[in-house]
Amino acid sequence: MADESYDVMVIGTSQGGRFLPVDLANAGRRVALVERGPLGGVCVNTGCTPTKTMVASARLAYQAGRGAEYGVRTGPVSVDLAAVRERKRAMVAGARENYAGRLAQDGLDLIQGEARFTGPRTVEIALAEGGTREVSAETIVIDTGARPRPLTITGAADVPVLDSTSIMELGELPEHLILLGGGYIGLEFGQMFRRFGSEVTIVQTGPRLLMMEDEDVSDEVAAILRDEGITILTSTTADRVEGTAGGGVRLAVTTPDGDQQIDGSHLMAAIGRLPNTDTLAPEAAGIRLRANGFIEVDEYLETSAPGIYAMGDVKGGPAFTHLSHDDYRILRANLLGQRKRSTRDRVTPYTVFIDPQLGRVGMTERQAREQGREIRVAKLPMSAVIRAIETGETRGFMKAVVDARTEQILGASVLGAEGGEIMTIIQVAMLGKLPCAAMADAIFTHPLLAEGLNGLFAAFDA
Repeated sequence: MADESYDVMVIGTSQGGRFLPVDLANAGRRVALVERGPLGGVCVNTGCTPTKTMVASARLAYQAGRGAEYGVRTGPVSVDLAAVRERKRAMVAGARENYAGRLAQDGLDLIQGEARFTGPRTVEIALAEGGTREVSAETIVIDTGARPRPLTITGAADVPVLDSTSIMELGELPEHLILLGGGYIGLEFGQMFRRFGSEVTIVQTGPRLLMMEDEDVSDEVAAILRDEGITILTSTTADRVEGTAGGGVRLAVTTPDGDQQIDGSHLMAAIGRLPNTDTLAPEAAGIRLRANGFIEVDEYLETSAPGIYAMGDVKGGPAFTHLSHDDYRILRANLLGQRKRSTRDRVTPYTVFIDPQLGRVGMTERQAREQGREIRVAKLPMSAVIRAIETGETRGFMKAVVDARTEQILGASVLGAEGGEIMTIIQVAMLGKLPCAAMADAIFTHPLLAEGLNGLFAAFDA
């Protein structure tokens, strides 16, 4: 028998797990919240909050270096990485403190320790202060998130390998950062450290960066990063790594032009993420996992075990905080009996926080063509947007994909200054099912970046 029984147990405090326990407790449910690490999950501790704080520092360093272009003399620019790190730590501490204050709710018990299923709707918790405690609940929600995938090439166990968490704790700037992985995490850190002053080499296994994007978008991103001095090797496989006499690393790679060796001071792996299910013993509760270890759920986020749900990164799919937050809204509505909600047909936007930003929503051109849709595509260079010209931010372009028959917007990519914000306007138009003509004829404030949407969608009338 369990030591104690609750109405609801939430395991983990990532984006959804931060809010759902509070709402359920306020609704009169008796709730147990189990957390083995710092409160707040990935977003607060090692994801959104710290990384975007450091991205802001990197952008300021880059803009300061461009001062002469605007008639502003700034002198030599240098970066104090330890100070950048301390600013990041302060931001994280503030976010944690803000969240901890939300947990003072009647009916909500915070249990600090690691949970492991011992049977249906029952877990054993290895308590942080020592000992164990067995707890059961009528409803259980798993929100344990994911972690960086470790590098397993020959020699990786014998040299220091940074990941997206540990690299943010460096106090001194790498002389030459070798970065494995051409996805959004790798690109954000690659550009960040290049702007801080490091030499950066990105090694990408695929034929191009950001493989989920259309080829023209990937090519433009690569051109922007190369223009900033980043070396990019695509279709390149990392074979082995070893330490060097000076305390650095030597990476052996296979490229389309043959075998090469890259010498660097630091090595970072951004090669994907693993679900935090390995210590959870989900099989004891009858929870089915996918082949990659992520939890399988239906459109209502329920697992194969009745009464047990999963939310956020641990269930696989795009690992975005805003999707985790939508998972929270779905579970809140369904568990509190407000209305039936599901993940079906939800529109997923995201932004890659390189500079300029890449905002994306809906289908890519490639996806639409693979589905056999009859489409039309329009592109507008940011150099044609008045605001971009005025601010000296003309790199990139806007791209829209439209159904040729219905004139409904199927998707968009905005690679440009505040690309995520501009993309969001298109997302709202998609949610409202506005035809492309409505965007072409809309009155947008002059001179804003959004004004470029007139020109982008007017191309469909040409």
